[in-house]
Amino acid sequence: METDFTPFASLLGGVLIGLSAIVLMAAHGRIAGISGILSRILPPIVDKAGLPQSIIFLIGLLLAAPLWFLLTGAAPVQVVSSNALLLGIAGLLVGFGSVMGNGCTSGHGVCGISRGSARSIAATLTFMATAFVTVFVLRHVVGG
Repeated sequence: METDFTPFASLLGGVLIGLSAIVLMAAHGRIAGISGILSRILPPIVDKAGLPQSIIFLIGLLLAAPLWFLLTGAAPVQVVSSNALLLGIAGLLVGFGSVMGNGCTSGHGVCGISRGSARSIAATLTFMATAFVTVFVLRHVVGG
């Protein structure tokens, strides 16, 4: 599997993610962590005060791909396994990791590091190291 190198699109995406995190923190005092935002709108704990901005943030995430298609005329390229069992296990592991790490990659990696949080730096180093090892094993040991 080959990965395309897209420095300008990646830079633009990073800037937009950072900008959205700044706006959410400045306007509402909230961390732009997807797991935290999702947990605020789902039972058993629904944050009625933060519900509108949480829903708007999630709608923005869902509309990103259709907006890209409207602007460029091409669907975003994504490579996702067709193995439903593998995807299910991966989803459970990500959810478990978010709960155990008290936050997700966006909350720790974008917002936590920018605030100088030692816990977020440790969490980000942990999930990045795990991602590096996983990609290496899947590409060079298992998948060839």
